[in-house]
Amino acid sequence: MTDEPSKIIGPDVPASEPDQIELAHSIIESLLEHISVVSDLIALMAQALDQDTTKALTLTAQWQSYLESRRQMEHTRKDVEKFVEMMKKSDEA
Repeated sequence: MTDEPSKIIGPDVPASEPDQIELAHSIIESLLEHISVVSDLIALMAQALDQDTTKALTLTAQWQSYLESRRQMEHTRKDVEKFVEMMKKSDEA
């Protein structure tokens, strides 16, 4: 062990842990990508339904929850990208 102080990347994150940050980013990106694929599949399946069934489906609370969740994931994706940029800047400093 050296007497040098550890470089800090972010709040209470020592420089020796950038791999953990990269891993966390990778995991989050994978989850966001999966959600995007699932959303595309749901949209495709909805297109396969007849017009009356589609209308009935889109009037349900579950569909509204799905749409809200999808909007939230878009915000989350932007937040993850912002977080990664902040971590990169902290690492460079």
